[in-house]
This record gives sequence, structure tokens and C-alpha cells, in this order.
Amino acid sequence: MNDFYGFLSWTCAIGGLAAFAYRLPDLLRRRNDPALWALCTYFFCSGISFLVDLDVLRLHISALFGRPNITSLIVQVAVVVLTAAQQVVLVYWSSPPEEAPLRARRRMLFFGVALTVLFVASFVATPFAKSKSATSTILLSIQDGRYALYMSFYLLICGIGQFETVRLSLRFTKMANRQWLRFGMRTVTVGASLIMVYCVTRSIQIAGTRLHFDASALDPIQWTCGSVGALLQILGWTIPSWGIHLTRALGWLRSYRSYLRLRPLWWALYQASPDIALDPPRCWPRDLIPPRDPHYSLYRRVIEIRDGQLMLRTTLSLADFSREARSLDLPDDPTSPLGEALQVRAVLSIPAEERAERADASDIPARPPYDDFRDEVEWLTEVASSFTALAQARPRRTNVQLSS
Repeated sequence: MNDFYGFLSWTCAIGGLAAFAYRLPDLLRRRNDPALWALCTYFFCSGISFLVDLDVLRLHISALFGRPNITSLIVQVAVVVLTAAQQVVLVYWSSPPEEAPLRARRRMLFFGVALTVLFVASFVATPFAKSKSATSTILLSIQDGRYALYMSFYLLICGIGQFETVRLSLRFTKMANRQWLRFGMRTVTVGASLIMVYCVTRSIQIAGTRLHFDASALDPIQWTCGSVGALLQILGWTIPSWGIHLTRALGWLRSYRSYLRLRPLWWALYQASPDIALDPPRCWPRDLIPPRDPHYSLYRRVIEIRDGQLMLRTTLSLADFSREARSLDLPDDPTSPLGEALQVRAVLSIPAEERAERADASDIPARPPYDDFRDEVEWLTEVASSFTALAQARPRRTNVQLSS
């Protein structure tokens, strides 16, 4: 279990400081943005609150300052500051611009007073000084009445702050007009809810020391909720920044996947009519990796497939198509994906010399292109799949009869 808590603590420490480093360049460019200042303060304090309390650093930091368990005070100060910073961010994001500064100052004043009281009280109520882990330090310290009262006040501050975070996050989620921003705020809400569970379970443990019942069994719950909640909040505050890049990457992969799935159909049409290609492929491996943006390459591939179909279908009549479909025991619907694939197969089975002699006299009904490009890609992907399936089937002699 200690390994699990250690992993969560290291993850939260690294995650918070990494998020701070990620947003720091933006802060240097936008120094007059109070919401960004508050967000960076949140990330920094979140990372520090976990870093200084790691067992491998805690005793060394205490020795450096010459005060046992000073890391507990550093953690608590950092948590109060990051809780206030969250309020400032949400107030600036969800309030009218003319009202946000005043509301933010009120919250900063509240948490500033609470932090001052907490700091002064820390010199009266000191944690147990001989424990080697942060977990056991708190459990031993809350047996003292003064420290139990001190911790109760600290948990009250945290609980109020996280409750406000949940309330403001839910309100801002309804206002947000970007998908990743809404998702991020929901993640922050879940994280704040878990931290409130931490506050409640820790309060029950404090009450247990006063009422003489053992609540140490709640320790795994409160540590897990506190760490996971903090990690979710870090993720939630950063998701709006990197989520859009994930969306673009997924879009890139979808376009590239469609580009490859259309290749068999495109290649067959290109071999029959090389003029359809704006940028003829120099070699097969290079065609698998488009030299340009995959969205543009996919767009060109769709256009070229449609051009190739239009050029080749003039050599095939509806009667010829129906005979070809019947010979393969397939439906003779030329406007279905299978029908379009069968048209290409039938035309390509005709020698090039005979195709050149045919006039523009096709009477096969053509399906108009979709207005939505994604629908067009989906349709042509089905055509390409049908064309590949026909090519892999056992070859049969075509029954298409062409008039000269």
C-alpha cells in the first residue's frame, strides 16, 4: 500500500510541476492575465505540496530548516494557496469582466485571513516530531487536542474551498463552448469531490480520537481520495490546453487511415487513367506516407477517385453492368457501394484499346456526391472495401458484351 501511495505522490508532484513548466511560457507572454497567474500558482503549489512531503525528502527538508515536520506546515500553506488560486481562476472565467476582480479579491481576502490564522496557530499546535512518514505523523499528531483543533480548522478551509470549486466548475461547465474545456471542468469537479471526501474521512479520524473509537481503517480511503482528487484536478486544468492537440492527432490518424483504405480503389483507377493524379506517386512506399497534410491528401484522393470513376464509367452501359452482376450472382444496383465497385471491376476487365473506342454513352445512373465530405469518405471507403473483396474472390470470366 505504501508503494501505491508513494506512486500517487510522485505522480502528483511531477504532474503539478510539469503543468507549471508547461504554462510558464504563456505566463511570461501574458503577464497581465490574473487568471493565468492564479492557474500557474495552483500548479506550482500543487506540485510542491506533494514534493516536500515525500518520505525521501521530508526529513532532509526538516533538517535544513531546523524544525521537525516543517513540511506539514509547508504542505498546508501550499494547499490553502492553491485552493484560493482555483477560486480566482474560476471567478475570472465564469464572471462578467467588470465583476470578476472584486469577487476574486473577496476570495483572496478570505483565504488570506484563514492562512494567517493557520500559520499563527501552527506555532502553538505542532505535529508529532518523531515519525518517519507523513501518514503516521498525522495519525499520531491528531491525538493531541490542540493539533486536532488545528487540523479541523485546516480541513474546514479546504472543504469550503473545494465545495466552491465544485459549485463554480458546474456553473462554468454550462457556459463553456468548447468540448475539451467542458471535459476539463467536469474532471476538476470530480477531483474536488474526491478531496471533499478526504476532508470528511480525515475529520472522522479526528473525531475518533476525541470519542475514543478507532478510525484508522479510513486512512487508505482518505489518502487515495486526496491524491487521486488532486491528480484529477491537475489533469482537468490542463486538458483545455492539450486536448485540442489530441483532437487534431486523432483527426490526422482518421484521415490517414481513410487515405490507406481508399488506396486499392484509387490505385486501380490510377493505373487505368494516370491523368487523374495531380501528384503522381514516384514509388509505392512513398505513396503510403503522403508528403503533405493527410487531410489534404485524403481530399485529393477522393477527388481523383471520383474523376477516375467518371472517366471509366462511359465505357459501360446499364445492360452490360446488369449482365456482369448476374454473372457473379450479385444485386444489379449500380448506385450501391457494391454496385460502384462492380462497375470499376467490370470496366477494368475490358482491354484499354476497347475502352478507348467507346463513346460517351453511359446510361448508368450516377449517385450525386455527398455535401458532407466525411459522408463521401465513408461511402467511398465502403466502395473500396467491396472492390477489394471482389478482387480477392475467385476470378470469373466477365460476361460483359461490348458493341463496337
